[in-house]
Amino acid sequence: MARLSLCLNQVARIRNLKKGKNPDPAAVAIAAEMAGVDGIVVNLREDRSDITDRDVTILKEIVQTHLNLAIPMNDEMIKKALNWLPDMVTLLPSAGDKSDASLDVSTTLPYLEDAVKTLRANNIVVAMLINPDAQQIRAAARAQTDYVQFNTAPLFKVDDLGAMNDMVEQYRSAAITANKIGMRVSAGRSLTFSSLRDLAEIKFIEEFNIGWAIISRSMLVGIEKAVQDFKKALEG
Repeated sequence: MARLSLCLNQVARIRNLKKGKNPDPAAVAIAAEMAGVDGIVVNLREDRSDITDRDVTILKEIVQTHLNLAIPMNDEMIKKALNWLPDMVTLLPSAGDKSDASLDVSTTLPYLEDAVKTLRANNIVVAMLINPDAQQIRAAARAQTDYVQFNTAPLFKVDDLGAMNDMVEQYRSAAITANKIGMRVSAGRSLTFSSLRDLAEIKFIEEFNIGWAIISRSMLVGIEKAVQDFKKALEG
Protein backbone atom coordinates (compact mmCIF):
# COMPACT_ATOMS: atom_id res chain seq x y z
CA MET A 1 0.00 0.00 0.00
CA ALA A 2 1.23 3.50 -0.80
CA ARG A 3 2.27 5.85 1.98
CA LEU A 4 0.19 8.87 3.05
CA SER A 5 1.89 12.15 3.94
CA LEU A 6 0.12 15.18 5.38
CA CYS A 7 0.95 18.69 4.13
CA LEU A 8 0.64 21.29 6.92
CA ASN A 9 0.59 24.55 4.96
CA GLN A 10 -3.17 25.00 5.26
CA VAL A 11 -2.91 24.59 9.04
CA ALA A 12 -0.36 27.41 9.14
CA ARG A 13 -2.53 29.54 6.87
CA ILE A 14 -5.51 29.21 9.21
CA ARG A 15 -3.26 30.07 12.17
CA ASN A 16 -1.92 33.16 10.43
CA LEU A 17 -5.40 34.57 9.75
CA LYS A 18 -5.54 35.70 13.38
CA LYS A 19 -1.77 36.18 13.71
CA GLY A 20 -1.87 33.84 16.70
CA LYS A 21 -0.38 30.51 17.72
CA ASN A 22 -3.26 28.16 16.94
CA PRO A 23 -3.83 25.85 15.23
CA ASP A 24 -0.22 24.82 15.70
CA PRO A 25 1.26 22.85 12.76
CA ALA A 26 3.55 20.97 15.16
CA ALA A 27 0.62 19.82 17.28
CA VAL A 28 -1.25 18.68 14.17
CA ALA A 29 1.85 16.81 13.00
CA ILE A 30 2.05 14.93 16.30
CA ALA A 31 -1.66 14.07 16.22
CA ALA A 32 -1.44 12.94 12.58
CA GLU A 33 1.54 10.69 13.27
CA MET A 34 -0.30 9.14 16.21
CA ALA A 35 -3.21 8.52 13.84
CA GLY A 36 -0.95 6.61 11.44
CA VAL A 37 0.16 9.13 8.83
CA ASP A 38 3.44 8.09 7.18
CA GLY A 39 5.06 11.48 6.71
CA ILE A 40 4.80 15.25 7.11
CA VAL A 41 5.21 17.74 4.26
CA VAL A 42 5.73 21.50 4.45
CA ASN A 43 6.16 23.92 1.57
CA LEU A 44 8.45 26.78 2.59
CA ARG A 45 7.37 29.67 0.40
CA GLU A 46 9.66 32.61 -0.29
CA ASP A 47 7.11 35.05 1.13
CA ARG A 48 6.55 32.86 4.26
CA SER A 49 2.80 33.35 3.82
CA ASP A 50 2.03 30.24 5.86
CA ILE A 51 4.84 27.94 7.04
CA THR A 52 7.72 29.84 8.69
CA ASP A 53 11.36 29.02 9.32
CA ARG A 54 10.48 28.49 12.99
CA ASP A 55 7.85 25.92 11.99
CA VAL A 56 10.41 23.95 10.00
CA THR A 57 12.93 24.07 12.85
CA ILE A 58 10.36 22.70 15.31
CA LEU A 59 9.09 20.05 12.90
CA LYS A 60 12.63 18.85 12.25
CA GLU A 61 12.92 18.16 15.98
CA ILE A 62 9.56 16.48 16.55
CA VAL A 63 8.61 14.59 13.38
CA GLN A 64 9.17 10.89 13.97
CA THR A 65 8.11 9.55 10.57
CA HIS A 66 9.45 11.37 7.51
CA LEU A 67 9.86 15.14 6.99
CA ASN A 68 9.58 16.35 3.40
CA LEU A 69 10.56 20.00 2.83
CA ALA A 70 9.21 21.38 -0.45
CA ILE A 71 11.10 24.45 -1.68
CA PRO A 72 11.39 26.67 -4.77
CA MET A 73 14.61 25.91 -6.61
CA ASN A 74 17.01 28.70 -5.71
CA ASP A 75 20.31 28.96 -3.87
CA GLU A 76 18.86 30.49 -0.70
CA MET A 77 16.35 27.68 -0.25
CA ILE A 78 18.95 25.00 -0.96
CA LYS A 79 21.15 26.49 1.78
CA LYS A 80 18.24 26.45 4.22
CA ALA A 81 17.53 22.83 3.42
CA LEU A 82 21.16 21.97 4.09
CA ASN A 83 20.89 23.72 7.46
CA TRP A 84 17.79 21.75 8.50
CA LEU A 85 18.66 18.42 6.84
CA PRO A 86 15.11 17.09 6.39
CA ASP A 87 14.61 13.51 5.27
CA MET A 88 13.49 14.65 1.81
CA VAL A 89 13.53 17.83 -0.26
CA THR A 90 11.01 18.31 -3.05
CA LEU A 91 12.15 20.87 -5.62
CA LEU A 92 9.43 23.19 -6.95
CA PRO A 93 9.30 25.90 -9.62
CA SER A 94 10.46 29.38 -8.65
CA ALA A 95 8.08 31.59 -6.70
CA GLY A 96 7.26 33.61 -9.81
CA ASP A 97 5.46 30.67 -11.40
CA LYS A 98 1.82 29.81 -10.86
CA SER A 99 1.03 28.04 -7.61
CA ASP A 100 0.03 24.87 -9.48
CA ALA A 101 2.99 24.92 -11.89
CA SER A 102 5.45 22.06 -12.34
CA LEU A 103 9.19 22.12 -12.93
CA ASP A 104 10.43 22.19 -16.49
CA VAL A 105 13.40 19.94 -15.80
CA SER A 106 14.59 19.94 -19.41
CA THR A 107 15.29 23.68 -19.50
CA THR A 108 16.82 23.90 -16.01
CA LEU A 109 18.78 20.65 -16.07
CA PRO A 110 22.29 22.00 -15.24
CA TYR A 111 21.04 23.83 -12.14
CA LEU A 112 18.95 20.90 -10.99
CA GLU A 113 21.83 18.47 -11.49
CA ASP A 114 23.97 20.58 -9.15
CA ALA A 115 21.16 20.97 -6.60
CA VAL A 116 20.44 17.25 -6.54
CA LYS A 117 24.13 16.39 -6.19
CA THR A 118 24.52 18.79 -3.25
CA LEU A 119 21.42 17.58 -1.43
CA ARG A 120 22.14 13.90 -1.94
CA ALA A 121 25.71 14.41 -0.71
CA ASN A 122 24.10 15.40 2.60
CA ASN A 123 21.96 12.24 2.76
CA ILE A 124 18.78 14.04 1.71
CA VAL A 125 16.39 12.19 -0.58
CA VAL A 126 15.41 14.43 -3.50
CA ALA A 127 12.13 14.68 -5.40
CA MET A 128 11.03 16.95 -8.24
CA LEU A 129 7.50 18.15 -8.91
CA ILE A 130 6.80 17.47 -12.59
CA ASN A 131 3.95 16.82 -14.97
CA PRO A 132 3.29 13.15 -15.86
CA ASP A 133 5.26 13.55 -19.06
CA ALA A 134 7.85 11.13 -20.47
CA GLN A 135 10.24 13.92 -21.50
CA GLN A 136 10.23 15.41 -18.01
CA ILE A 137 10.68 11.99 -16.43
CA ARG A 138 13.73 11.27 -18.58
CA ALA A 139 15.19 14.70 -17.77
CA ALA A 140 14.65 14.08 -14.05
CA ALA A 141 16.47 10.76 -14.41
CA ARG A 142 19.42 12.58 -16.01
CA ALA A 143 19.46 14.93 -13.00
CA GLN A 144 19.72 11.79 -10.82
CA THR A 145 16.84 12.71 -8.54
CA ASP A 146 15.45 9.93 -6.35
CA TYR A 147 11.75 10.61 -6.90
CA VAL A 148 9.51 12.30 -9.39
CA GLN A 149 6.38 13.72 -7.79
CA PHE A 150 3.58 13.93 -10.32
CA ASN A 151 1.63 17.17 -10.08
CA THR A 152 -2.01 16.15 -9.58
CA ALA A 153 -3.46 19.69 -9.52
CA PRO A 154 -5.10 19.26 -12.97
CA LEU A 155 -7.33 16.50 -11.55
CA PHE A 156 -9.00 18.97 -9.20
CA LYS A 157 -10.67 20.79 -12.09
CA VAL A 158 -12.03 17.67 -13.83
CA ASP A 159 -15.70 16.82 -13.26
CA ASP A 160 -16.33 14.59 -16.27
CA LEU A 161 -15.91 10.85 -15.62
CA GLY A 162 -14.50 10.09 -19.06
CA ALA A 163 -11.96 12.90 -18.84
CA MET A 164 -10.98 11.76 -15.35
CA ASN A 165 -10.41 8.20 -16.57
CA ASP A 166 -8.23 9.50 -19.41
CA MET A 167 -6.13 11.56 -17.00
CA VAL A 168 -5.73 8.68 -14.57
CA GLU A 169 -4.44 6.56 -17.45
CA GLN A 170 -1.96 9.32 -18.26
CA TYR A 171 -0.63 9.15 -14.69
CA ARG A 172 -0.54 5.36 -14.87
CA SER A 173 1.48 5.43 -18.10
CA ALA A 174 3.88 7.98 -16.63
CA ALA A 175 4.36 5.89 -13.48
CA ILE A 176 5.18 2.85 -15.60
CA THR A 177 7.68 4.91 -17.62
CA ALA A 178 9.36 6.20 -14.46
CA ASN A 179 9.58 2.72 -12.99
CA LYS A 180 11.14 1.30 -16.14
CA ILE A 181 14.04 3.77 -15.95
CA GLY A 182 14.54 3.32 -12.22
CA MET A 183 12.71 6.36 -10.89
CA ARG A 184 10.58 6.24 -7.74
CA VAL A 185 7.20 7.96 -7.89
CA SER A 186 5.04 10.06 -5.58
CA ALA A 187 2.03 12.25 -6.29
CA GLY A 188 0.50 15.37 -4.83
CA ARG A 189 -1.16 18.77 -5.26
CA SER A 190 -4.88 19.43 -4.72
CA LEU A 191 -5.75 15.77 -4.27
CA THR A 192 -9.25 15.01 -2.99
CA PHE A 193 -10.68 11.89 -1.39
CA SER A 194 -12.17 10.92 -4.74
CA SER A 195 -9.07 11.55 -6.87
CA LEU A 196 -6.94 9.71 -4.33
CA ARG A 197 -9.07 6.60 -4.74
CA ASP A 198 -8.73 6.88 -8.53
CA LEU A 199 -4.93 7.06 -8.34
CA ALA A 200 -4.44 4.59 -5.48
CA GLU A 201 -4.75 1.67 -7.91
CA ILE A 202 -1.65 2.77 -9.83
CA LYS A 203 0.97 0.27 -8.78
CA PHE A 204 4.14 2.34 -8.91
CA ILE A 205 3.01 5.43 -6.99
CA GLU A 206 4.66 4.95 -3.59
CA GLU A 207 3.44 8.02 -1.72
CA PHE A 208 0.61 10.57 -1.82
CA ASN A 209 1.04 14.06 -0.34
CA ILE A 210 -2.27 15.58 0.72
CA GLY A 211 -3.06 18.74 2.66
CA TRP A 212 -6.32 20.59 2.41
CA ALA A 213 -8.52 17.55 1.78
CA ILE A 214 -7.40 15.94 5.04
CA ILE A 215 -7.44 19.18 7.05
CA SER A 216 -10.93 20.11 5.84
CA ARG A 217 -12.24 16.64 6.66
CA SER A 218 -10.66 16.85 10.11
CA MET A 219 -12.84 19.88 10.88
CA LEU A 220 -15.82 17.52 10.82
CA VAL A 221 -14.42 14.27 12.21
CA GLY A 222 -11.09 15.15 13.85
CA ILE A 223 -7.57 14.60 12.59
CA GLU A 224 -7.35 10.96 13.72
CA LYS A 225 -10.48 9.89 11.83
CA ALA A 226 -9.55 12.00 8.80
CA VAL A 227 -6.14 10.36 8.50
CA GLN A 228 -7.67 6.91 8.96
CA ASP A 229 -10.28 7.60 6.27
CA PHE A 230 -7.62 8.56 3.75
CA LYS A 231 -5.49 5.57 4.70
CA LYS A 232 -8.46 3.33 4.01
CA ALA A 233 -8.90 4.97 0.61
CA LEU A 234 -5.38 3.84 -0.24
CA GLU A 235 -6.28 0.28 0.62
CA GLY A 236 -8.93 0.25 -2.14
